[in-house]
Amino acid sequence: MKVTVINGNPTLGSRLGAVISLTEELLRGEGFEVSHLNVGELPPEDLIHTKFESEAIVKANALVAGADAVIVASPVYQASYTGVLKTFLDLVPQKGLAGKVILPLFIGGSLAHLLTIDYALKPVLSVLGARYILGGVYAVDTQVARTDAGGFEIAEELRSRLEDNVKELARETRLRQQQT
Repeated sequence: MKVTVINGNPTLGSRLGAVISLTEELLRGEGFEVSHLNVGELPPEDLIHTKFESEAIVKANALVAGADAVIVASPVYQASYTGVLKTFLDLVPQKGLAGKVILPLFIGGSLAHLLTIDYALKPVLSVLGARYILGGVYAVDTQVARTDAGGFEIAEELRSRLEDNVKELARETRLRQQQT
């Protein structure tokens, strides 16, 4: 089973990065081959000028196309996901998420933006052909504490939700593979 993690965070070394790292570890434990796509590292001119045929965009879309499952991760900015994630999603082919199991993974400053996944992200994913969108994991910044050593410590409650969601992703992905 293959999964591509789309990281919509333009900032490296963030709390979201720590959550993604743990998620990738859990995915490997479930037998997934994990590919990672950091949209903040794609050429800005390719994103802004919608260069569908650029080498970087073609490679990024190939990672998505080759995946059985996709994780879409983003911090919450202005009650939505990041602009760089949206510019990349605009370059995914019309049915580029069809047949894939999708797990949203968001982090925000408070629970006030909990519904960002449902109201901002899921409609866009649906337009891209996604039909198997899991509920997702919304984390609050305080659940990912910076340590004195420069790393991160993830709260047990968040860790438990990530474990449950990765198991659900694995179960649903296996089910979809059996049906094809």
